[in-house]
Amino acid sequence: MVKNRIEEIRKSRGIRQEEFAKALGVSRQTISSLETGRYNPSIFLAHNIAKFFGMTIEEVFLFDEGESV
Repeated sequence: MVKNRIEEIRKSRGIRQEEFAKALGVSRQTISSLETGRYNPSIFLAHNIAKFFGMTIEEVFLFDEGESV
């Protein structure tokens, strides 16, 4: 699984899950699942999340480079 900083970043900016979901065109449940690590986003959604925050994908999503593919 890929870890992420979505909840940390979202909360630090005072954005509610509902607002974030609406801006991305997904459900609040999707945001919740992303934040708890139960769901890995598509590359398109990951790109849109990073773009929304004005960050790179690597700043939002933490990849374990020691993990084999």
